[in-house]
Amino acid sequence: MYSLEEALWMALAAIVVDWVIGDPAWRWLTHPVVRIGQWIGLLERRLRPADQPLSSASLRLRGILLVLLTLLPVFLAMTAVVLAADWIHPWLGYAVNVWFMSTALAVKGLKEAAMAVYTPLSEGRLDEARQYTGYIVGRDTTKLEEPELTRATVETVAENIVDAFVSPLCYALLGAAPLAMLYRAANTLDSMVGYKNDKYADFGWASARWDDVLNYIPARLAGLLLIGWAYAVPGLSGPRSARAVHRFAKLHPSPNSGIPESAVAGALGIELGGVNVYHGRTSERARMGWPLRERQRSDIKATVRILYGVSYMMAGGLLVWGLLVL
Repeated sequence: MYSLEEALWMALAAIVVDWVIGDPAWRWLTHPVVRIGQWIGLLERRLRPADQPLSSASLRLRGILLVLLTLLPVFLAMTAVVLAADWIHPWLGYAVNVWFMSTALAVKGLKEAAMAVYTPLSEGRLDEARQYTGYIVGRDTTKLEEPELTRATVETVAENIVDAFVSPLCYALLGAAPLAMLYRAANTLDSMVGYKNDKYADFGWASARWDDVLNYIPARLAGLLLIGWAYAVPGLSGPRSARAVHRFAKLHPSPNSGIPESAVAGALGIELGGVNVYHGRTSERARMGWPLRERQRSDIKATVRILYGVSYMMAGGLLVWGLLVL
């Protein structure tokens, strides 16, 4: 549909749109990911009725069907939209692609979510910080103190360097808006049903595995970018970031999330992971990095700067590639 050169320039434009606009809170415009989440919720209610006991095998089959009935319509609908726009005028096609590609990215949105925790923390409003941390993590935040609120926020931003930037950008380069939105739909499936608990262990199995597959290469690219940024920026440690990825990433239950989390932990000289509480149940997460110092709220801002640094590196790399190679 689009050449690599066209996809590259649209991806660069999408990064800029995300930097400037982010996730707009316009009443007349619902974010595409919200619509995808609503569709997934509707499918879940149909495929896994609360009043109908189902076997493990049946739940897995229905979970596979959930993936197919989510990804295929999203991809086909997005393809139809961009083809229609391109038919009206090629520049409209480019604009529609750029807009939807930008909604698959979330650099500014991640910054805003992190700062919504940092600001009340810095002003001593702990209950408010706990509330906003609860919006971005699944763990119980009602009793967390500043070091644990910081950890939760840093882990979320670090993990989403892959999920909300590197991965969707990679798929945008491969297939413009349709493939970027397909990835975003897969990631939304994982965030809604891809849990290893009694409710979703079987039904969410396919969603979790598919998300792992799609993130496998982008997560490793993100690890290289994070280590490179840590080498380049004073106050961060590139060698320690690299050692942390080598030593700790494999301990994470996800084959991908441990890479950015351990890279950030090593770069900052803090420890991530530890004890989390989910719905009253205690869970021990793999510890990553070395606790060279106590975590502090400034680590949230430092992680946001790392997030932006990775986005600058990728945007700069794409710009050089577009000007000198393509």
